[in-house]
Amino acid sequence: MSHFIHITGASGSGVTTLGRNLARATGAVQLDTDDFYWDSAAPKFTRKRDVADRLSLLRAAMDDAKSRGWILSGSIGTWGAPLVPDISLVIYLGTPTDVRLSRLRNREAAEFGQEAVSPGGSRYDNFRDFIDWASHYESGTREGRSRQMHEAFLAGLSCPVLRLEGTAPPEELVIRVLEFLKAPR
Repeated sequence: MSHFIHITGASGSGVTTLGRNLARATGAVQLDTDDFYWDSAAPKFTRKRDVADRLSLLRAAMDDAKSRGWILSGSIGTWGAPLVPDISLVIYLGTPTDVRLSRLRNREAAEFGQEAVSPGGSRYDNFRDFIDWASHYESGTREGRSRQMHEAFLAGLSCPVLRLEGTAPPEELVIRVLEFLKAPR
């Protein structure tokens, strides 16, 4: 059976990791919103695509993956509203801010190099701004993803919502999702 699952949460909560592991366990195709949200032009994560382009590219990828199912990790915010009817399950990962920020710091250093994200480095300003933005998820005092935005999104869904703790071991999260998928509704 094909599944059409959206995994969301704050940046650094583990949605991409869960998406990758769940896609491997189910045979579904993993799609990540960053691949559609951001223009692929260098430097990475600096130029947003137009909403129409994001939706067109994401819709095409979803259609291509329909026979296997797809796992969409990331956040679609309000721009992704046209995709909601195609989602059969939303998983929300809640993860404490200090854990998320530590993960993000490690991820950015691994992706771009510690020197690049350190003071004076080529990506330091982007890194500092990103960490600052991510640190305001709970308060919602920055544009974009926030706890309030996610709660409003989740409240408006007609499909099931599974809330999981993003600090649980990745293998345990996959098992919990697979059990949820097997349970009668």
